[in-house]
Amino acid sequence: MKAPRFSVLLAVSACVAVADQVVKWIVAARLDELQRIVVLPFFDLVRWHNTGAAFGMLSGASGWQNGMFLVLGLVLVGVLGWMMRSASKAEDTLWGLGLSLMTGGAVGNLIDRVARGYVLDFVSLHYGGWYFPAFNVADSAITVGVTLVLLHVILQSRST
Repeated sequence: MKAPRFSVLLAVSACVAVADQVVKWIVAARLDELQRIVVLPFFDLVRWHNTGAAFGMLSGASGWQNGMFLVLGLVLVGVLGWMMRSASKAEDTLWGLGLSLMTGGAVGNLIDRVARGYVLDFVSLHYGGWYFPAFNVADSAITVGVTLVLLHVILQSRST
């Protein structure tokens, strides 16, 4: 199956970034920082300001990490965009859609870093005393995108 056209992949990325920002806007308007709303016994909504990277790594640093994550985010979006352009000519939808979801997620979190100085996370999953680090729509899109890219690689390696 031929991968979607580049314009379709860009539209998917844009939809992910917009959805991410809309949900973050709603969370920011309705919750104070660290305020928690219990939704289910294992799922809370919480407003968490993540100045670090994935899982809050380096969030306790003195601030130098913000510029580094901004530059890395810009480079990542550029590389993913270039890869998406190449993927639009490829023969696998998983590869193109995976890259598109990753790009949209990266853009959503990059917008946060520029506009807020941190990434707004709000989904908190937990069980008993164990808490998974809070995440957002952009992080979810990145995770699904990485999964699709890995699935593509696995399927490609089995077919050769």
